[in-house]
Amino acid sequence: MEVLHKYFSGLTPEQERQFAALKTIYIKWNEKINVISRKDMENFYVHHVLHSLSIANKFNFDEGLSVMDLGTGGGFPGIPLSIFFPRVKFHLVDSVNKKLNVVKEVAAAIGIKNITIQQSRAEDIVNAKFDVVVSRAVAPLKDLLKWSKPLLNKNNRTDYPHGLICLKGGDLTKEIYESNSKPYVWEIEKLFNEEYFKNKFMIYQPI
Repeated sequence: MEVLHKYFSGLTPEQERQFAALKTIYIKWNEKINVISRKDMENFYVHHVLHSLSIANKFNFDEGLSVMDLGTGGGFPGIPLSIFFPRVKFHLVDSVNKKLNVVKEVAAAIGIKNITIQQSRAEDIVNAKFDVVVSRAVAPLKDLLKWSKPLLNKNNRTDYPHGLICLKGGDLTKEIYESNSKPYVWEIEKLFNEEYFKNKFMIYQPI
């Protein structure tokens, strides 16, 4: 938890309670369904929670915004973001139901009220629109853009993010070129001075 206080001041008592409870709950459920590498649990707050919150470092999601977490896995970045932005609606999507069962249990255990959950592939979702799609290391950028575009509201407002925000690592030169896009790219280690974030990036492609 200390690492969250290092970069985010002013968390409410409810946010403090929810963030503090996350690790214990994930340890419990990870013993039954492996959604996080067990050797990673000692670095849970840096590798998973803070990494997810890098999006909150750059973007402010206003009340009423609708955000889809594409390929949420065990709930990242959706769960930490839903705690940080309690008045924003999050829809967490994954094709693997057992992972979503963990997400449901985590949300219920700490009282997260602003998420919905769906088992589906992104390309199979119809009749749903969102303001933002977020994703963490799920697929190549060209695929994420292809899946995201039909799911995004058509809106010309510029006072909030509208498009795809994804977290990725490694050399992205080829991936960005193949996506035929010109996204904004931030080095996460410049946002959070932690060794883990070296060669990790946040990409934003307005749509």
